[in-house]
Amino acid sequence: MAKNAGNLTDYQFEQKLHELVRENYHYRNLNSANQKIILNIVHKHKDYIRKGLGIPYSSRSHEIYVLSQNKIKLKLSDVDLKDIKEILEAFRK
Repeated sequence: MAKNAGNLTDYQFEQKLHELVRENYHYRNLNSANQKIILNIVHKHKDYIRKGLGIPYSSRSHEIYVLSQNKIKLKLSDVDLKDIKEILEAFRK
């Protein structure tokens, strides 16, 4: 998805993103709050993704670090964190 993001309209990009997070069978265990976390992170970096730059390594690492530090507060399991990390890795260059 990250590679084609520059060729998509904003609406198409949003649709693909929602499809990835909500309909991909690998990530069905993510509840709506977890899906919202992912969508918010990707939206923060949307401009980079649309330009074909992806989410920088430092930003991905920082986002995962913050989530792991707030794991209990956000009610994230280890599997949820792993899945979120996989999704963010899909947006690297």
